[in-house]
Amino acid sequence: MTQRNCTLIFALLGIAILCISLAFVLMLPSRQASAELPSPSKRMNQSSIQNPDSMMEIPRYTIQRKGKQVMHTGYTVNFNPEWHIPNWVAYELTEEELEGDIPRAQNFEPDPQLSDCTPTTFDYSRSGYDRGHMAPAVNMKWSQQAMNESFYTSNICPQNHNLNSGVWQQLEERVNIWACSYGNIYVVCGPIMGEQYETIGRAKVAVPDAFFKVLLCHINGEWQAIGFYFKNEAGTRPLRSYARSIDTIEKMTGIDFFHLLDDNIEDKIEARYELEAWGM
Repeated sequence: MTQRNCTLIFALLGIAILCISLAFVLMLPSRQASAELPSPSKRMNQSSIQNPDSMMEIPRYTIQRKGKQVMHTGYTVNFNPEWHIPNWVAYELTEEELEGDIPRAQNFEPDPQLSDCTPTTFDYSRSGYDRGHMAPAVNMKWSQQAMNESFYTSNICPQNHNLNSGVWQQLEERVNIWACSYGNIYVVCGPIMGEQYETIGRAKVAVPDAFFKVLLCHINGEWQAIGFYFKNEAGTRPLRSYARSIDTIEKMTGIDFFHLLDDNIEDKIEARYELEAWGM
C-alpha cells in the first residue's frame, strides 16, 4: 500500500468518526428540554414579553400630575413625591400567583428606588390610620422578593382601620376568587385626594379623602370591567353598593385605565358595569 493510499484511508476514517460523533450529539436530549421549569416569577416575566396584554394594567394620566414610576416584582407604582403616597398601584393577578407559602413580611421599609421621597413606617405611628396596602401582601406569597417589596412604604396609604379591615379587605378577597375562577385579572388602585387634606408624620404624608379600585377581566369570552369607590372612613354597606363605572372613576382621578384595549371595547365596558357578570 502506498503512502498516498494510507493518507487517504486515514482521512476517510477521520471524517467517518466526526460524522458518528455529530450524530450522537444530535440524538441527545436538549439541555433546555431537560432543565427544570423556571420559577413562577421567571415564567411570568417571560410571558410578559410575549403577551401583548401583559401591560394592560398600566394606566396613563389625562391631567398633569407629579409622579415617579417604578416597576417591582409583583406590582408597578406611580409615586407622588409631594403627597408621599402612590398616585396608583397596578398589577396583574394570576391564578398561579395565588399559590405559594412565603410567610407575610413584618416590617415596612422605604422604597430603595424612591429613597428621596418615600416616608418611613414611623410617619404612620400613632397617627390613627392603618398602613393600608394597595397591592395586597396576600397576593405576593409566590415570591420572597415580591413579598418584601409589597411592604415598601411606596405601596401604602393612610387608611381608616375599619375600611382597611372591612370592605377593602372584602374586595381583595373577591379579586382573589375572580383571578382563580378566570385565570387572571388586571387591577389598578390608589387614593383620591381632595383640594385640602390632612397630613401625618414628619414627612407630612397626605391622607386621602377616598380610594378607588378598578378591575378588568375576561369573563365567559368577553371583557368585563368594574370600578369601586370607597370614602376613607368606616364602611359597612354591601360591597356591590360601592361599585362604579370605570368612566366615573376616570373622571374622579384624571386617569385613563385599560387604554390598550380596542377603543370600541374600551368605550363599551367602561361606560357601564354588570354586577351579574361579577356574581354580585
